Amino acid sequence: MSSWIKKSAAELADALAAGEVTSVELTQAHLDRIAAVDGDADSGVHAFLHVDAEGALAQAKASDERRAAGIPASRLDGVPIAVKDILTTIGTPTTAGSKILEGWIPPYDATVVKKLKDAGLPILGKTNMDEFAMGSSTEQSAFGPTRNPWDQSRIPGGSGGGSAAAVAAFEAPLAIGTDTGGSIRQPGAVTGTVGVKPTYGGVSRYGLIAMANSLDQVGPVTRTVLDSALLHEVIGGHDPLDSTSIDAPVGDLADAARHGAGGDLTGVRVGVITELGGEGYQAGVLAKFNESLELLRSAGAEVVEVSCPHFVHALATYYLLMPSEASSNLAKFDAMRFGLRVVPDGDPSAEDVMRASRDAGFGDEVKRRIILGTYALSSGYYDAYYGQAQKVRTLITQDFDKAFESVDVLVSPTSPTTAFKLGEKTDDPLAMYLNDLATIPANLAGVPGISLPNGLAEEDGLPSGFQILAPVTEDARLYRVGAALEALLEKNWGGPILDRLPELEGVQA
Repeated sequence: MSSWIKKSAAELADALAAGEVTSVELTQAHLDRIAAVDGDADSGVHAFLHVDAEGALAQAKASDERRAAGIPASRLDGVPIAVKDILTTIGTPTTAGSKILEGWIPPYDATVVKKLKDAGLPILGKTNMDEFAMGSSTEQSAFGPTRNPWDQSRIPGGSGGGSAAAVAAFEAPLAIGTDTGGSIRQPGAVTGTVGVKPTYGGVSRYGLIAMANSLDQVGPVTRTVLDSALLHEVIGGHDPLDSTSIDAPVGDLADAARHGAGGDLTGVRVGVITELGGEGYQAGVLAKFNESLELLRSAGAEVVEVSCPHFVHALATYYLLMPSEASSNLAKFDAMRFGLRVVPDGDPSAEDVMRASRDAGFGDEVKRRIILGTYALSSGYYDAYYGQAQKVRTLITQDFDKAFESVDVLVSPTSPTTAFKLGEKTDDPLAMYLNDLATIPANLAGVPGISLPNGLAEEDGLPSGFQILAPVTEDARLYRVGAALEALLEKNWGGPILDRLPELEGVQA
């Protein structure tokens, strides 16, 4: 195994700039790692649905030529990356983890993908995910589950478990995910990686196959806080092609992370959200959370308790609003224009074809949410369900506003538990939904959040996550506080948490 694959993206960028390694060498090393450990639906990590070795090496060669000419496209030029298979990519399949889009090759790049290419990052391939981002375990993928590199009998989180697992398994130094109710942060927590949900509208959604337009957000998946900051700077910024994009500067996020890594949080007020802890949270997760709070205090931060009373309604609110938007968004997958088409025997009508195609193309969880959303939007129930949920969403946003009047950031465990066993919750949708209990409020209010690994739970030796939330457009605070905590934790551990990842067994390439 090449030693390069265990380096951070920032270290790889420095090595490229110093001429110590080429992008082709780095890209090939990661492709070799994918071939060795990723496998398929039956074995291995299965983080990738499609690997574009030829395309990635061609992009790496172009990067090396730019470096040789002294005109790198960005700080990260030449550092390989993986992309969640919900963002459109010219020339490579985009399935959103669904049979209904199997084999579809988009005619355009998502804005985020275009920015990655413009910045010179070779794209290794597309990562596995719960179908249309509907899930918390990546078990709802139509192409088989991804497995957690810490224990391949367990889930890697969802819906973006493929991106998180690829980064944790050293198959990619960077990845792109999307977060609708925690789909970047929750996988980060259970795989020992860093995941960021930027301020809503801070990263373009153009080319993202939408599940819920008012909730979806693209963000970084990395192994360090600084790497997330560097990637966030690449993909962030206003996009005129996205009507939900905000015209606000990205800011010097990497500088905030470097400043935080010094470990001084004097004057920073940290609010512990009362409603996001206690009953229902694994004892080992709470223990690591409390240890992290003590480290923040040791760095000079003032830690206080903050109540956000309407957060207790966030889960119910989310599971009315999100399915409502999803049912509307998925109506376009009708077998008439693109995607899977199933033609029943006899002389079927367009409606018959549509029904048969959607039945064959959508999985159980997608069907469940379409039905729930259609019901919530139906005549006679709209005001009672969807309308009321929007009102509660406003109250949750007001809770955030009030809390941020007295503290700089809010914190909680990212996920109530560590990674559970594959198959453990697939027959209990409500138990599955509860995994996003702590992450959903941020999506409802549009505030930015980060999850970073804060240790291994005593009960099972698996990673837990620490979540930090900041006010809208104050993403830099995440990186300052996150980098400070990361530095203190690594000092205690003697290095990054992924240094303790068990060696993965090889699979047949």
